[in-house]
Amino acid sequence: MKVTPVSKCLDKKLQMFGFEMPDLLAIFLLLSILNLVFGGHPYKMFFVWIPPLVLAATLRIGKRNKPDNFLVHWLKFQMSPGVYSAFSTPTQIESPPKRKAEVSL
Repeated sequence: MKVTPVSKCLDKKLQMFGFEMPDLLAIFLLLSILNLVFGGHPYKMFFVWIPPLVLAATLRIGKRNKPDNFLVHWLKFQMSPGVYSAFSTPTQIESPPKRKAEVSL
């Protein structure tokens, strides 16, 4: 019988170098686009490598003590409509109750 060791923690998030996968995707996407645009430039070191390093440092510091997939959920929230409602359309429009006038003696 062949036995293969398996991790006991199935809920552990996938990370590389301390970054989540969407963060790494954003960093390497920025790196590849800047390399495509500024690849032949004499100051390639500054134009291609410095912005992804700044982005990586910003993500590392900005996501400290935040829940998993914080940026993904934040972007979904920012792109969603500005008004949330429990129902798609109001079923009955009622004015709010009014306070009765107080009688002074």
